[in-house]
Amino acid sequence: MARSRAPAPALAAAGEASLSMLSGIGPAVATKLEARGLSSLQDLWLHLPLRYEDRTRLTTIAQLQPGVAAQVEGRVSAVERGFRGRPVLKVALEDDSYGTLVLRFFHFRSQQVSQFAVGARIRCYGTAKPGHTGLEIVHPSYRVMGVNDDDDLGDSLDPVYPAVEGVGPATLRRFIGLALDRLPEESTLELVPPGWLAGMGLPSLRSALLTVHRPPPNADLAALAAGRHPAQRRLAIEELLAHHLSLRRQRMALQAHHAPSLRGAGVLVEQLRASLPFQLTGAQQRVFQQIRKDLARAHPMLRLVQGDVG
Repeated sequence: MARSRAPAPALAAAGEASLSMLSGIGPAVATKLEARGLSSLQDLWLHLPLRYEDRTRLTTIAQLQPGVAAQVEGRVSAVERGFRGRPVLKVALEDDSYGTLVLRFFHFRSQQVSQFAVGARIRCYGTAKPGHTGLEIVHPSYRVMGVNDDDDLGDSLDPVYPAVEGVGPATLRRFIGLALDRLPEESTLELVPPGWLAGMGLPSLRSALLTVHRPPPNADLAALAAGRHPAQRRLAIEELLAHHLSLRRQRMALQAHHAPSLRGAGVLVEQLRASLPFQLTGAQQRVFQQIRKDLARAHPMLRLVQGDVG
Protein backbone atom coordinates (compact mmCIF):
# COMPACT_ATOMS: atom_id res chain seq x y z
CA MET A 1 0.00 0.00 0.00
CA ALA A 2 1.33 3.44 -0.92
CA ARG A 3 2.22 5.71 1.96
CA SER A 4 -0.02 8.72 2.38
CA ARG A 5 1.86 11.99 2.54
CA ALA A 6 1.05 15.64 2.31
CA PRO A 7 1.88 17.14 -1.09
CA ALA A 8 5.05 19.21 -1.01
CA PRO A 9 5.58 22.41 -2.99
CA ALA A 10 7.01 21.52 -6.41
CA LEU A 11 10.59 22.59 -7.03
CA ALA A 12 9.70 23.17 -10.69
CA ALA A 13 6.95 22.22 -13.09
CA ALA A 14 9.22 19.55 -14.60
CA GLY A 15 9.53 17.91 -11.20
CA GLU A 16 5.84 17.04 -11.14
CA ALA A 17 6.17 14.75 -14.17
CA SER A 18 5.31 11.09 -13.62
CA LEU A 19 8.11 8.54 -13.33
CA SER A 20 6.45 6.49 -16.06
CA MET A 21 8.14 8.78 -18.57
CA LEU A 22 11.53 7.29 -17.64
CA SER A 23 12.86 4.34 -19.57
CA GLY A 24 12.36 1.05 -17.73
CA ILE A 25 9.54 2.21 -15.45
CA GLY A 26 6.36 0.38 -16.35
CA PRO A 27 3.22 -0.10 -14.27
CA ALA A 28 4.72 -2.86 -12.09
CA VAL A 29 7.90 -0.90 -11.26
CA ALA A 30 5.92 2.31 -10.80
CA THR A 31 3.78 0.56 -8.16
CA LYS A 32 6.90 -0.51 -6.25
CA LEU A 33 8.31 3.01 -6.35
CA GLU A 34 4.97 4.49 -5.33
CA ALA A 35 4.94 2.21 -2.27
CA ARG A 36 8.15 3.98 -1.19
CA GLY A 37 6.61 7.40 -1.81
CA LEU A 38 8.33 7.91 -5.17
CA SER A 39 5.91 8.95 -7.91
CA SER A 40 7.42 12.01 -9.61
CA LEU A 41 10.78 13.22 -10.91
CA GLN A 42 11.05 15.51 -7.89
CA ASP A 43 10.69 12.51 -5.58
CA LEU A 44 13.76 10.91 -7.18
CA TRP A 45 15.70 14.18 -7.09
CA LEU A 46 15.13 14.28 -3.33
CA HIS A 47 15.71 10.54 -2.69
CA LEU A 48 19.14 11.27 -1.23
CA PRO A 49 21.99 8.81 -0.63
CA LEU A 50 22.57 7.24 2.76
CA ARG A 51 26.30 6.96 2.16
CA TYR A 52 28.90 6.64 -0.61
CA GLU A 53 31.26 3.98 -1.89
CA ASP A 54 34.62 4.95 -3.37
CA ARG A 55 35.25 2.81 -6.45
CA THR A 56 37.55 5.35 -8.07
CA ARG A 57 40.69 3.56 -6.87
CA LEU A 58 42.07 0.10 -6.14
CA THR A 59 43.65 -0.95 -2.87
CA THR A 60 46.08 -3.84 -2.74
CA ILE A 61 45.15 -6.70 -0.46
CA ALA A 62 48.27 -6.05 1.62
CA GLN A 63 47.11 -2.46 2.23
CA LEU A 64 43.61 -3.38 3.45
CA GLN A 65 42.72 -2.18 6.93
CA PRO A 66 40.05 -3.81 9.14
CA GLY A 67 36.86 -1.77 9.25
CA VAL A 68 37.74 0.38 6.23
CA ALA A 69 35.74 -0.06 3.03
CA ALA A 70 37.88 -0.50 -0.09
CA GLN A 71 37.92 -1.87 -3.61
CA VAL A 72 40.38 -4.63 -4.47
CA GLU A 73 41.15 -6.74 -7.49
CA GLY A 74 42.72 -10.16 -7.50
CA ARG A 75 42.61 -13.65 -8.96
CA VAL A 76 40.82 -16.61 -7.43
CA SER A 77 43.34 -18.97 -5.85
CA ALA A 78 40.95 -21.35 -4.06
CA VAL A 79 37.24 -22.01 -3.60
CA GLU A 80 35.63 -23.85 -0.71
CA ARG A 81 31.94 -24.70 -0.44
CA GLY A 82 30.65 -26.06 2.86
CA PHE A 83 27.29 -27.11 4.23
CA ARG A 84 27.97 -27.88 7.88
CA GLY A 85 25.60 -25.89 10.05
CA ARG A 86 24.75 -23.41 7.31
CA PRO A 87 25.79 -23.16 3.66
CA VAL A 88 28.90 -21.09 3.14
CA LEU A 89 31.01 -20.23 0.11
CA LYS A 90 34.58 -19.04 0.66
CA VAL A 91 36.64 -17.61 -2.19
CA ALA A 92 40.33 -16.80 -1.72
CA LEU A 93 41.76 -13.92 -3.76
CA GLU A 94 45.43 -13.09 -4.28
CA ASP A 95 47.08 -10.11 -5.98
CA ASP A 96 50.57 -8.84 -6.78
CA SER A 97 51.04 -7.60 -3.21
CA TYR A 98 51.23 -11.28 -2.13
CA GLY A 99 48.25 -10.77 0.13
CA THR A 100 45.27 -13.10 0.47
CA LEU A 101 41.68 -12.01 1.01
CA VAL A 102 38.72 -14.33 1.64
CA LEU A 103 35.29 -13.49 0.26
CA ARG A 104 32.61 -15.19 2.35
CA PHE A 105 29.03 -15.77 1.15
CA PHE A 106 26.22 -17.27 3.22
CA HIS A 107 23.56 -16.77 0.57
CA PHE A 108 24.60 -17.88 -2.90
CA ARG A 109 23.44 -19.77 -5.97
CA SER A 110 25.12 -22.46 -8.01
CA GLN A 111 25.61 -19.96 -10.82
CA GLN A 112 27.68 -17.78 -8.50
CA VAL A 113 29.87 -20.72 -7.52
CA SER A 114 30.68 -21.44 -11.14
CA GLN A 115 31.79 -17.83 -11.65
CA PHE A 116 34.61 -18.20 -9.13
CA ALA A 117 36.83 -20.48 -11.17
CA VAL A 118 40.46 -20.64 -10.07
CA GLY A 119 42.34 -17.98 -12.00
CA ALA A 120 39.29 -15.77 -12.59
CA ARG A 121 39.91 -12.05 -12.11
CA ILE A 122 37.55 -10.51 -9.55
CA ARG A 123 37.04 -6.87 -8.65
CA CYS A 124 35.13 -6.47 -5.37
CA TYR A 125 34.14 -3.84 -2.86
CA GLY A 126 33.42 -4.18 0.83
CA THR A 127 34.66 -3.72 4.37
CA ALA A 128 37.36 -6.13 5.48
CA LYS A 129 37.38 -7.64 8.94
CA PRO A 130 39.61 -10.20 10.69
CA GLY A 131 38.71 -13.83 9.93
CA HIS A 132 40.11 -17.26 10.80
CA THR A 133 42.95 -17.07 8.28
CA GLY A 134 43.30 -13.33 7.78
CA LEU A 135 41.12 -10.56 6.44
CA GLU A 136 37.79 -11.40 4.86
CA ILE A 137 34.81 -9.55 3.37
CA VAL A 138 31.34 -10.95 3.95
CA HIS A 139 28.96 -10.63 0.99
CA PRO A 140 30.97 -8.08 -1.00
CA SER A 141 29.67 -6.53 -4.16
CA TYR A 142 31.81 -7.95 -6.94
CA ARG A 143 32.35 -8.16 -10.67
CA VAL A 144 33.98 -10.95 -12.64
CA MET A 145 36.40 -9.26 -15.04
CA GLY A 146 36.50 -10.74 -18.53
CA VAL A 147 39.47 -10.72 -20.87
CA ASN A 148 38.08 -7.83 -22.89
CA ASP A 149 36.53 -5.90 -20.01
CA ASP A 150 37.46 -2.26 -19.53
CA ASP A 151 39.86 -1.87 -16.62
CA ASP A 152 39.00 1.80 -16.13
CA LEU A 153 37.83 2.81 -12.68
CA GLY A 154 34.87 5.04 -11.95
CA ASP A 155 35.32 8.80 -11.99
CA SER A 156 32.89 9.58 -9.16
CA LEU A 157 31.76 8.19 -5.83
CA ASP A 158 28.92 5.66 -5.98
CA PRO A 159 25.86 6.69 -3.94
CA VAL A 160 24.03 4.11 -1.81
CA TYR A 161 20.32 4.92 -1.60
CA PRO A 162 17.58 3.87 0.82
CA ALA A 163 16.30 0.54 -0.45
CA VAL A 164 13.10 0.18 -2.46
CA GLU A 165 11.54 -3.26 -2.15
CA GLY A 166 11.58 -5.07 -5.48
CA VAL A 167 13.97 -2.60 -7.14
CA GLY A 168 17.69 -3.43 -7.13
CA PRO A 169 20.30 -0.82 -6.08
CA ALA A 170 21.83 -0.56 -9.57
CA THR A 171 18.38 -0.14 -11.14
CA LEU A 172 17.42 2.53 -8.62
CA ARG A 173 20.66 4.41 -9.32
CA ARG A 174 19.89 4.30 -13.02
CA PHE A 175 16.37 5.67 -12.49
CA ILE A 176 17.72 8.51 -10.34
CA GLY A 177 20.35 9.23 -12.98
CA LEU A 178 17.66 9.49 -15.65
CA ALA A 179 15.66 11.82 -13.42
CA LEU A 180 18.72 14.00 -12.82
CA ASP A 181 19.22 14.29 -16.58
CA ARG A 182 15.87 16.12 -16.63
CA LEU A 183 16.85 18.56 -13.89
CA PRO A 184 15.90 22.11 -15.00
CA GLU A 185 18.36 24.95 -15.33
CA GLU A 186 19.28 26.96 -12.25
CA SER A 187 17.13 29.95 -13.22
CA THR A 188 14.04 27.72 -13.34
CA LEU A 189 14.80 25.68 -10.23
CA GLU A 190 16.16 28.27 -7.81
CA LEU A 191 13.88 30.13 -5.39
CA VAL A 192 16.49 31.58 -3.04
CA PRO A 193 18.20 34.86 -4.09
CA PRO A 194 21.67 34.04 -5.49
CA GLY A 195 23.28 36.86 -3.50
CA TRP A 196 22.05 35.37 -0.25
CA LEU A 197 23.46 31.94 -1.16
CA ALA A 198 26.81 33.45 -2.08
CA GLY A 199 26.97 35.20 1.25
CA MET A 200 26.42 31.88 3.02
CA GLY A 201 28.98 30.09 0.86
CA LEU A 202 26.32 27.68 -0.43
CA PRO A 203 25.79 26.35 -3.96
CA SER A 204 22.63 26.65 -6.03
CA LEU A 205 19.91 24.02 -5.62
CA ARG A 206 20.76 22.40 -8.96
CA SER A 207 24.46 22.23 -8.09
CA ALA A 208 23.68 20.86 -4.63
CA LEU A 209 21.48 18.08 -6.02
CA LEU A 210 24.08 17.05 -8.60
CA THR A 211 26.86 17.11 -5.99
CA VAL A 212 24.94 14.98 -3.49
CA HIS A 213 23.91 12.42 -6.11
CA ARG A 214 27.14 12.50 -8.13
CA PRO A 215 29.95 13.64 -5.83
CA PRO A 216 33.31 14.06 -7.56
CA PRO A 217 36.30 11.94 -6.47
CA ASN A 218 37.80 14.87 -4.56
CA ALA A 219 34.63 15.45 -2.54
CA ASP A 220 34.98 15.76 1.23
CA LEU A 221 33.76 12.30 2.28
CA ALA A 222 33.96 13.14 5.98
CA ALA A 223 31.73 16.18 5.49
CA LEU A 224 29.27 14.16 3.39
CA ALA A 225 29.17 11.37 5.98
CA ALA A 226 28.52 13.89 8.77
CA GLY A 227 25.91 15.84 6.76
CA ARG A 228 28.01 19.03 6.89
CA HIS A 229 28.88 19.35 3.20
CA PRO A 230 27.77 22.70 1.68
CA ALA A 231 25.58 20.82 -0.80
CA GLN A 232 23.76 19.04 2.05
CA ARG A 233 23.39 22.30 3.98
CA ARG A 234 21.85 23.88 0.89
CA LEU A 235 19.32 21.02 0.65
CA ALA A 236 18.54 21.39 4.36
CA ILE A 237 17.69 25.05 3.76
CA GLU A 238 15.47 24.03 0.85
CA GLU A 239 13.66 21.56 3.10
CA LEU A 240 13.12 24.23 5.78
CA LEU A 241 11.91 26.67 3.13
CA ALA A 242 9.47 24.08 1.76
CA HIS A 243 8.25 23.36 5.31
CA HIS A 244 7.58 27.03 6.05
CA LEU A 245 5.90 27.55 2.68
CA SER A 246 3.65 24.56 3.36
CA LEU A 247 2.68 25.95 6.76
CA ARG A 248 2.04 29.35 5.21
CA ARG A 249 -0.13 27.76 2.53
CA GLN A 250 -2.13 25.88 5.17
CA ARG A 251 -2.59 29.07 7.16
CA MET A 252 -3.83 30.94 4.09
CA ALA A 253 -6.24 28.12 3.29
CA LEU A 254 -7.57 28.11 6.84
CA GLN A 255 -8.07 31.87 6.87
CA ALA A 256 -10.06 31.60 3.65
CA HIS A 257 -12.81 29.81 5.59
CA HIS A 258 -15.62 31.83 7.16
CA ALA A 259 -16.15 31.91 10.90
CA PRO A 260 -18.81 33.72 12.94
CA SER A 261 -17.67 37.06 14.31
CA LEU A 262 -18.12 37.00 18.08
CA ARG A 263 -18.57 40.51 19.38
CA GLY A 264 -20.11 41.33 22.72
CA ALA A 265 -20.44 44.12 25.21
CA GLY A 266 -18.14 42.33 27.63
CA VAL A 267 -20.63 42.14 30.50
CA LEU A 268 -20.06 38.42 31.10
CA VAL A 269 -16.32 38.88 30.84
CA GLU A 270 -16.32 41.54 33.51
CA GLN A 271 -18.47 39.35 35.77
CA LEU A 272 -16.01 36.49 35.34
CA ARG A 273 -12.99 38.69 36.06
CA ALA A 274 -14.67 40.13 39.15
CA SER A 275 -15.33 36.64 40.50
CA LEU A 276 -11.70 35.58 40.22
CA PRO A 277 -9.79 35.45 43.54
CA PHE A 278 -6.77 37.03 41.87
CA GLN A 279 -5.84 39.79 39.47
CA LEU A 280 -4.81 38.98 35.89
CA THR A 281 -1.18 39.63 35.18
CA GLY A 282 -0.13 42.04 32.49
CA ALA A 283 0.74 39.18 30.15
CA GLN A 284 -2.63 37.51 30.76
CA GLN A 285 -4.50 40.73 30.03
CA ARG A 286 -2.49 41.21 26.83
CA VAL A 287 -3.23 37.66 25.62
CA PHE A 288 -6.92 38.06 26.46
CA GLN A 289 -7.16 41.19 24.35
CA GLN A 290 -5.44 39.45 21.43
CA ILE A 291 -7.83 36.48 21.64
CA ARG A 292 -10.77 38.83 21.92
CA LYS A 293 -9.72 40.52 18.66
CA ASP A 294 -9.29 37.13 16.99
CA LEU A 295 -12.80 36.05 17.99
CA ALA A 296 -14.23 39.25 16.53
CA ARG A 297 -12.79 38.50 13.08
CA ALA A 298 -14.77 36.68 10.39
CA HIS A 299 -12.18 33.92 9.86
CA PRO A 300 -10.95 31.07 12.09
CA MET A 301 -8.52 31.88 14.88
CA LEU A 302 -5.09 30.27 14.64
CA ARG A 303 -3.28 30.79 17.91
CA LEU A 304 -1.28 28.74 20.40
CA VAL A 305 -1.71 29.76 24.03
CA GLN A 306 1.12 28.65 26.25
CA GLY A 307 1.72 29.11 29.96
CA ASP A 308 2.53 27.53 33.31
CA VAL A 309 -0.09 25.57 35.24
CA GLY A 310 -0.14 25.57 39.03
